[in-house]
Amino acid sequence: MLTVLIDYESGNLHSAEKAFQRMAREVDGGEVIVSARPEDVARADRIVLPGDGAFPACRGALAGAGAGSVLEALSEAVETRGRPFLGICVGMQLMARQGHEYAETPGLGWIDGEVEKIRPGDPGLKVPHMGWNDLVIDTPHPVLAGIETGQHAYFVHSYHMVVNSPEQRLAHVDYGQPVTAIVGRDTMIGMQFHPEKSQATGLRLIANFLTWAP
Repeated sequence: MLTVLIDYESGNLHSAEKAFQRMAREVDGGEVIVSARPEDVARADRIVLPGDGAFPACRGALAGAGAGSVLEALSEAVETRGRPFLGICVGMQLMARQGHEYAETPGLGWIDGEVEKIRPGDPGLKVPHMGWNDLVIDTPHPVLAGIETGQHAYFVHSYHMVVNSPEQRLAHVDYGQPVTAIVGRDTMIGMQFHPEKSQATGLRLIANFLTWAP
């Protein structure tokens, strides 16, 4: 089993790589590599798309990555062959139909939602939403096995996905408004927070993803 973390120059992958490799060893999840090669994405059994930065920049970097197009290999692997996929932070946001950061930018269209600026109703809450927050589980999912409402995760973001189809929002947090934390459908799941920085909760989610057989 091969898990590929896509490197498209949109974030520091070191901590994510170490967390996935650690949990792969613990659950016999196979090999974990970081790669910018479309051929590695094409042969992967599981695919992880991280992302840090602005939605348009990450979308453009993904489209331009790799000689044979990482985006093309990703779409074929996930949409056509149903490979399990995990998006992290902006990698999750890219699953939406559209983003509204700086300019309207099309996403991958995998989740029925749009990425909008966080506008907390409480003026005492600052943007970006940064730090620990408690998850509220909305919809059961195999990757959430052992995760309960009240467990916390680590967030750093100013935009969030507004999900139009309630069954596709698996978890949220409260930050002066409901802020989407986890989305998913079919063989795809996305997490707005950083599981690699979320201690026991994040490591459990990574392990669950590595053993998920949708």
